Amino acid sequence: MKNYNFENIKNNLKLKIFVITLSDRASKGVYEDLSGEYIKQQITEYFNNKSWSFDIDYSVIPDDEKMLIEKLTKAKNEEADIIFTTGGTGVGPRDITPDIVKPLLTMEVSGIMELIRVKYGMTIPNAVLSRGVAGFIGKAQIYTLPGSLKAVKDFTKEIFNTMEHLIYMYYGIDTHKKK
Repeated sequence: MKNYNFENIKNNLKLKIFVITLSDRASKGVYEDLSGEYIKQQITEYFNNKSWSFDIDYSVIPDDEKMLIEKLTKAKNEEADIIFTTGGTGVGPRDITPDIVKPLLTMEVSGIMELIRVKYGMTIPNAVLSRGVAGFIGKAQIYTLPGSLKAVKDFTKEIFNTMEHLIYMYYGIDTHKKK
């Protein structure tokens, strides 16, 4: 791995970000994918504010195990840095996302989703029904979010609070203050 520091990350790293929406109806054009579009908007705003270079690969697929595995394999093969999925994290018969993603994780970072479930579950009880997971697939951070636009808005607030630090940690950059 290249020796990175703050300036290398900011100036030399072009992040590869995948946003994958799982929705039978949105994939058929029955309705517009609002949650995936919102994630793209938040990514763009976040990384533009930091002056970091990035590309977003966006797709809408049905709730289909084979197609999700294909998209995740593509992201891994293309050395994605960040993957967001939206949809399929509930308990319905077509909610497959965590079941597909979890076995692919090379490292789980459970605290992010635990915080979200507890924090939002205090006022929105259905938030605790999300089975979303977070972690790494290879070198890519991955976050599996619900399909609800409101949930995505809430969840991304928490995720973006830790994203920069997680990137630095992954690349071995110590951001802790020394006394």
